[in-house]
Amino acid sequence: MADPRVPTGGSVRRVRVEHIMGTAIGIDLRDPFVAGSIFDEVFTYLRGVDERFSSYRPESQINRLGRGELEVGDCSPDVRQVLALCEELRVATGGSFDARAMQPDGHLDPTGVVKGWAVEQAGWMLAAAGARNFTINAGGDVVARGSPQAGRSWRIGIRHPVWRDRVAAVLEVGDGAIATSGTYERGTHIGAPSTGRSAGNFLSLTVVGPSLTYADAYATAAFAMGGGGPAWVASQPGYGGFAVTTDRRTVWTPVAWDLRAAPTS
Repeated sequence: MADPRVPTGGSVRRVRVEHIMGTAIGIDLRDPFVAGSIFDEVFTYLRGVDERFSSYRPESQINRLGRGELEVGDCSPDVRQVLALCEELRVATGGSFDARAMQPDGHLDPTGVVKGWAVEQAGWMLAAAGARNFTINAGGDVVARGSPQAGRSWRIGIRHPVWRDRVAAVLEVGDGAIATSGTYERGTHIGAPSTGRSAGNFLSLTVVGPSLTYADAYATAAFAMGGGGPAWVASQPGYGGFAVTTDRRTVWTPVAWDLRAAPTS
């Protein structure tokens, strides 16, 4: 008897993409028995997160907090949760992840973790609705569950930081998360906390692991660390890294999934 949790070769694919948090967020759902209303619920949730956390919205809670118009205790529970998470990550990374120091002007900005955290929460919403086989892709930061169809893994391409029409690697993933930090979308915006400047070793650095929240933050921290970043990622249980250096070499660490490097030149 077929396992009802695994999609068959003729499974229904439902895809929806919306532009939120300054990027395209797409859901690819392969479970036909999950109500379509979950798409509305997830995207409504993500828009609410953007309203509270956006550094580009003057009236977002995170900007009002930064201007001293709000106290932490007056913020919504998710803002307080993320701020506590930022402090946890600052300590865990030895200061390489810092919601203030990584920004050139010292402005409070938890965007190094909030997108991954929010997308991971969205994944839990899908799971609570009965979804077992899906991906959520938020500008290259991905939560994956199950498989696209029986006998196959999800294949996630890592965009090349120099050639937009190429991939630097392809990951075959079952249950897991992928996050990338780099210079190709927003320029050199990740600075080392000690100097405020980019370490300059990598064009992009990708982290894979069980949690997108931590993969996202670890990618930001490891990018800022410079040459020692991939080794630091590999020291975190269950996580691995893949990077393209400024001289266009590829560097990778042992990971839990099959990593297939594509040509980089």
